[in-house]
Amino acid sequence: MSTKRQQLIDCAMALFYQHGIHAIGINEVLKSSGIAKKTLYNHFESKEALVLATLEQRHHLFMSWLSRCLENAQTNELLEKQLFLALDQWINNKVEVLGDFRGCYFINTAAEFGELTNPINQLCQRHKLAVKALLKQSLNDDAAVERLFLLSEGIISTAYTCHDTDVAKRALKN
Repeated sequence: MSTKRQQLIDCAMALFYQHGIHAIGINEVLKSSGIAKKTLYNHFESKEALVLATLEQRHHLFMSWLSRCLENAQTNELLEKQLFLALDQWINNKVEVLGDFRGCYFINTAAEFGELTNPINQLCQRHKLAVKALLKQSLNDDAAVERLFLLSEGIISTAYTCHDTDVAKRALKN
């Protein structure tokens, strides 16, 4: 991948995650990245294409991080503990690769692109299914996977919307 393309993705993802996609225009991405408009359009045919690229990158970063966090979870209890501890680290800004916590980039983005047939929304859906599939690798009980997935999504949403940095810790105690 070209350095300029990667620079655009990194810059756009940081701005979109911090402020929202609709709140950030292409000119702001260009200004912040220091890259010319022509270069941007050589790499991305549209803002939507840039958004999709940021989602792909975030998906890979998040899944790689979460996979490492859940390694060696041999029991349901250990998987739950490792997941909630990982979420607690992320919520409390202790996961450098994910940056400062601003909720779930995929939930935030799906809220801005609500039409289910939109490719951006569909990519957000695929991310959530991939997270659930990752949990299923360690847990063969479909009902338990669904419960753990829903709890983790609730933890992320509660942490962000209620500014509750202890929600994952409390979930661990129950």
